[in-house]
Parts: sequence; C-alpha cells; structure tokens
Amino acid sequence: MDTSVSTQQSQARIQLSGRFDFNSHREFRDAVDRALGSPGTTEVAVDLGNVAYLDSSALGMLLMLRDKAKAAGKTVTLVNLHGAVKQVIEIANFGKLFPLA
Repeated sequence: MDTSVSTQQSQARIQLSGRFDFNSHREFRDAVDRALGSPGTTEVAVDLGNVAYLDSSALGMLLMLRDKAKAAGKTVTLVNLHGAVKQVIEIANFGKLFPLA
C-alpha cells in the first residue's frame, strides 16, 4: 500500500492506494502520526478512493485512528468509498462510527 499525507486549512488527508491489509500496518501508523501531528488540523480525512481491497485488520486500523484522533480532539471522515471497499465498510456498520463522504 502507498500512503501520502497532505494538509489543507484545518484538514489533514491520508491518501491510501493499493491493498489495505495487515501488511500495511506500519505505513498506516506512520501516516496517522503525521496527520494527527499536523498543527492546526481539526479533521482527518482518509481517502479510500484508490484502495482496491481492505480486510478486517484494516478496519481495526481505522478504529485505532478514530481513537487516537478522538484523544487529540480531532474527527475522522472516510471519503471516496466505492465498490468492494464501500461494501465492506457498510457491512461492518462503519457508517455509525465515522462520517462517510
């Protein structure tokens, strides 16, 4: 998986691409730390538009991000959901845990 973090105004955006699975743990954690450490941000958007696959460990990593963000006083939004990724997010009822855009 490839990750990048960008900041615009009060939003940090974590852009993910490829397979989001257990092997992505270190990359995702590093991206989370960069996004949450961005000064002046109040929201973190996780862009899943280029993710082809995610598994249960990816769902766990998203929950970890949510907990860390909450502790830092920030919100997390999942954006650009489509196809199988959107289906997994919906089946897991993540729409009750995260704003989806």
